[in-house]
Amino acid sequence: MKHLTIVVPDGQNNLSSIVGAYKIFTRANAYWLNTGKKELFKIQLAGISKEVDFYEGLFTVKPHTTIASIKKTDLIIIPSLNHNYEDAVKGNKLVIDWIENQYKAGAEVASICTGAFMLASTGLLDGKNCSTHWAAADNFRLMFPRVNLHADQLITDENGIYTNGGAYSFLNLMIYLIEKYYDRQTAIFCSKVFQIEIDRQSQSAFTIFTGQKKHDDEMIKNAQAYIESKLDEKISIEHLSSHFSVGRRNFDRRFIKATGNTPIEYAQRVKIESAKKSFETSRKTISEVMYGVGYSDVKAFREVFRKITGLSPLEYKRKYNKDMQY
Repeated sequence: MKHLTIVVPDGQNNLSSIVGAYKIFTRANAYWLNTGKKELFKIQLAGISKEVDFYEGLFTVKPHTTIASIKKTDLIIIPSLNHNYEDAVKGNKLVIDWIENQYKAGAEVASICTGAFMLASTGLLDGKNCSTHWAAADNFRLMFPRVNLHADQLITDENGIYTNGGAYSFLNLMIYLIEKYYDRQTAIFCSKVFQIEIDRQSQSAFTIFTGQKKHDDEMIKNAQAYIESKLDEKISIEHLSSHFSVGRRNFDRRFIKATGNTPIEYAQRVKIESAKKSFETSRKTISEVMYGVGYSDVKAFREVFRKITGLSPLEYKRKYNKDMQY
């Protein structure tokens, strides 16, 4: 029998991802028993404390055991953390070291949402692909510049390390792992029982772009503000760089270093974010919204919109505007 460790970190972290992971894998085990197979996993919650309080003591988790008593495990699931990532990491150094050692001994590791901060602290993600909640992406890039963050992806899978996007998208990661360790039929069963959409691959449609401004380059901050003030105009990056008396190549380099986007990508994301809000809250046509964010070519607008959101403008409007007129 394989061993599954669901980590219970110290601190005010996320309870739902611990409970959800436990329930789905327990149900998968039960399904295998009902089909005449043996349980695949011994499932244990483990941490460094006998009890961990959540939500200011409203809930308490009593792990089955401590990580020190687990000499060998096959799969580790790291739940999402609270929003004070540095404190969450500092308060769980023993857990981080244990995860690193277990991976080097052959275990696979999956992080849920902002649990990627704990996983990245092991150094195991350096040079590898990773996802996390879109809202935590800027902080993650600042803390872990050696990790290849892909915040648009729902799940990454590389060398026995799995990560996923934000919040309740962890349910999709659980189904992914169920198929990986059990089989497709068990994954389908669990997806139906828990009513989780199977084979989701992107969290792009849920992303709210706010722009990376946690940097110290004042010129780039001014350039960002300029782009955001010209939503209805087609912006020339050549004009923008000359406006700030910087050569185009140097301007691009500084912009990418500060924001993680090229100036063109940044302008596209700002415009598409504005278009999304219009689709969500108004009855404007696609053309009206398109012109309002500085596009005049329908094909180009649709291509950029789909690239950023994973949906066409019409699909997005139908999904998020209940007053959509068909």
